[in-house]
Amino acid sequence: MRRYIGYYIKNFDYPLFFTYVFLCLFGLVMIYSSSMMVAIVQEGESPDYFYKKQLMNLLVASVPFFVGAFLPYKHYSNKKLMVTMTFGMIFILIWLWIFGVGFEQTGSKSWIDLGVMNFQPSEIAKLFVILYFAGAFYRKSINNPLENLQPNNIAYPILIWIFVIFCVANEPDIGAVIILSGIAFAVIAASGMSFKSYLKFFSVFAVLGGLLLLFIILVKGDKIFTENRLGRLKVFLNPFEYETGSGYQIINGYIAIGAGGLDGVGLGQSVQKLGYLPEPHNDFIMAIIAEELGVLGVILVLVGLGFIVFRGLYIAMKTSDPLARMIAAGISSWIAIQTFINLGGVSGLIPLTGVTLPFISYGGSSIIMLSLAMGILLNVSMYVKLETKKNLRGG
Repeated sequence: MRRYIGYYIKNFDYPLFFTYVFLCLFGLVMIYSSSMMVAIVQEGESPDYFYKKQLMNLLVASVPFFVGAFLPYKHYSNKKLMVTMTFGMIFILIWLWIFGVGFEQTGSKSWIDLGVMNFQPSEIAKLFVILYFAGAFYRKSINNPLENLQPNNIAYPILIWIFVIFCVANEPDIGAVIILSGIAFAVIAASGMSFKSYLKFFSVFAVLGGLLLLFIILVKGDKIFTENRLGRLKVFLNPFEYETGSGYQIINGYIAIGAGGLDGVGLGQSVQKLGYLPEPHNDFIMAIIAEELGVLGVILVLVGLGFIVFRGLYIAMKTSDPLARMIAAGISSWIAIQTFINLGGVSGLIPLTGVTLPFISYGGSSIIMLSLAMGILLNVSMYVKLETKKNLRGG
C-alpha cells in the first residue's frame, strides 16, 4: 500500500492539479462577488447563498475527482463497465425525456430534479461520449489496426452517439449538441484512424446528423425556434437594435467588459451585477471578471484554462497508448470547445447558447463532471510520466 501511494505521489501531475484547484477557487470567489444581488432579490436569501451552494458542489466534486485520479484509466475499456455506462446513460436520458424539468423562459427540459439539487444529464453525456468512444475504438484496435478502421466497423458507437445527440437536442440544448459533436470528432481524430477513413466517418456523421436535425426540426420545430432563441440570432446580427429586449444581456455584458479597463474597478465593485446583467454568476461571469479585475483578470482565467487544454493535448501526443491518447484529447477538446462557445457568446462572436465557463461559472452538474474528467486526465498523465521514464531507461 505504501509503495502504491508512493508511486502516485512521485508521478502526480502537480501543475495540472494546482491549475484545476486554482480555477475552482477563483470561480468560487467570483461566484460570491457576482451573485450577491441575485441571491437577495431573486432568491430572497443571504448574499452568500450561491457561494455556499457552489462550495458544497466543490466538496461533492472532490469525491469523483479523486476516484478518477486513482482509478486506472485502463478500466474504461472494460466491456462490462462500458455496457454499464451505456445503459446508465440511456436510462438517464429517457428519464429526462419523461420527467425532466426546466425553465419556462428557455423552453427546454434539461434537468432532473434530485430533491437536494437539479442535475443536468447533458454534462454526464459529454464525459460518457469521451470514455465510450475511446473504449470502443481501443477495443476495435485489438483485432484491427485503428488506421484501417472504416465507418461500418464502428456502427454501434455511431448509433449510441446518434441516440445521445437526439435526446440532448430534444431538450433542446443546442450548445451541448455542438460540444458533444466536437468531442466525438476530437476523439476519433486522436484514434489514429487514417485521414481517408476519417473523411468517410465525417461524411457519415454529417449525413446522419443532418437527417437527425431535419427530423427534430419537423417534429419539435416550435420548441427549438422559440421567441427567445430567435431573439438570440437577431441579437447576434445587431445587438444594439434590440438593446431593451433580446439584446439587453449582451449589451450589458459589453458595458461590464468596457468598464473594467486594464485592471478593473475592484473585486466586489461591479455595477452591472446590481440587477443590470442577467445571470452574472452563470453564462456571463466572464463579463463580471472583466469589469472587476479588468483585462488582467481575464488573461489570468484564459491562461489557466489554456494550460489545462494544452497540457491535455501534450499528454495525448506524448503517449503511445491509443486509449490514453483518445481520453486526453477528448477531455482537452471538451474544455476548449466549451470555453470558446461561452466566451464567443459573451463577446458577441457567436450567438448565445447558455453554455457555462468551465470551472468558473456556477453549477453543480458542470463542476462535478469536470472534476471527474480532470481526475481521469491526471491518471492518464501519471501513466504517461511512467511510460516516459521507462522509455528513457530503455534508451
